[in-house]
Amino acid sequence: MRIRVAAPLAAFVFVAAAFLSAQSDPDRVIPGGGIHVPGWMGTIDRSSVQQGRMLNDARFAQEGAALHVTTGPAATYWNPANTAAGEYTVSATFREPRFMELNSHPHSYGLFIGGANLGTDRMTLLYCVAYGDGTALIRGFGPAVFTLRRTSAHPAVHKAPAVLQPVTQEIAWRVRGGGAECVINGQVVNSYARGEVVGAGKLQSTDGVYGIRFTHNVEAIITGFGMKKG
Repeated sequence: MRIRVAAPLAAFVFVAAAFLSAQSDPDRVIPGGGIHVPGWMGTIDRSSVQQGRMLNDARFAQEGAALHVTTGPAATYWNPANTAAGEYTVSATFREPRFMELNSHPHSYGLFIGGANLGTDRMTLLYCVAYGDGTALIRGFGPAVFTLRRTSAHPAVHKAPAVLQPVTQEIAWRVRGGGAECVINGQVVNSYARGEVVGAGKLQSTDGVYGIRFTHNVEAIITGFGMKKG
């Protein structure tokens, strides 16, 4: 069963049947939460709703040219004006200022592509996220959860030198010939043919909205977020 809850600033709570990694920490409530960037929307995961959390318990704000996200509940953010089609690259740099400050174990952040029916129980998307311990995960909603890469180490993913130390990840999706590849810090982590990402129980298409994905209790500052064709 999925529940939809209305929220201010055109932000919807989409209760995805998201299977998340084991979470021993309860979701935090972030002071001054909510979406503070015009045009953006968001969803939170079922595990967060079951704790009584709302989208406004996470914070999505703009600081100059950067986006500053602090969760709270696990959240997915998008601006419906941000769409990509054909061949394109979506990229951004994520800086976690204090690794694991908000949790007892690493949590992730990254980008999604192919978003459709966002904010509904038919939402589909594909995301690639990095953790500050050197691991990566590639997963989607189709609308049920499907996993292409389980959380596992990859040499491209940067590791924080210690807890409370900063770590930075450059994350991108490249779509070519209908297929897609997740690139972290300039290296291809995984590459998928069209049939592996598009079809029943997966994406409707690699065309669609692109945006930002965060798991719970993590903070990152995002710069260079955008899309280029070709």
